[in-house]
Amino acid sequence: MKKIMSGGVSATLGLGLCFLVTSVGAQNAPTASDGIAKYREMIADGNPAELYEAEGEQLWKKAAGSKNATLEKCDLGLGAGVVKGAAAQLPRYFKDTNRVQDLESRLMTCMEVLQGIDPKEIVDAPFGKGAKKAVEAVVAYVVTSSRDMKINAPMKHPKEKEMYALGKRAFYYRGGAMDFSCASCHDDASKRIRLQDLPDLTSAKGAALGWGYWPAYRVSSGEFWTMQRRLNDCYRQQRFPYPNYVSDVTIALSTYLAANAKGGVMHTPGLKR
Repeated sequence: MKKIMSGGVSATLGLGLCFLVTSVGAQNAPTASDGIAKYREMIADGNPAELYEAEGEQLWKKAAGSKNATLEKCDLGLGAGVVKGAAAQLPRYFKDTNRVQDLESRLMTCMEVLQGIDPKEIVDAPFGKGAKKAVEAVVAYVVTSSRDMKINAPMKHPKEKEMYALGKRAFYYRGGAMDFSCASCHDDASKRIRLQDLPDLTSAKGAALGWGYWPAYRVSSGEFWTMQRRLNDCYRQQRFPYPNYVSDVTIALSTYLAANAKGGVMHTPGLKR
């Protein structure tokens, strides 16, 4: 009888110990997010976005358009020709256009005014092709010059505040075949898709994780994606009609995200799945 009881206690203790070890092991086991983070770390030094950056720098300094001029006098908000830190302070209000502009729409203004390039050529071109591809390359060059800087989009001008309010409204607007909104995926840090955690873009930390890593090189498509393209694809996934390139709604959403991310760090160009 003692042997039977002793054996039973031993078995119970053994099972308990096994369960404890398994539980601890499960808690310490790498998650899918850990694996994705490790993968990004491994290939970060060879981010293919560097190729787009190099091309963008050449285009910035190359005379083009009907006016045969460069973009070296383009004012991105910090003065004519100043690239360093400019992307960290966009979107912002520009007096010459009387509009709040993101990086892509501002570059289009410079290309039109300085070089004589028709904006319609850029708007009508597919992403990654034609005149739009040139804008995307220059975007890669400009955002790289703000890497590791603090996100500090201004929010003082009435039009900047107006754009923020419009962006917030667009973020929560539900519609389309799926009755989705941006908030359906991005207003709670506990959500994820395809094993990836989705940042809560309504919080400072989450917005910095989102805004601070875009534009980015998409490994799955083998292309550099600007923020305009990222937002376009978000609307596709919501089953909304595609927004017009550099439309007010996309700039408003960018204003909302950048303002929420204020104080975070720019890691652009990022590296995404």
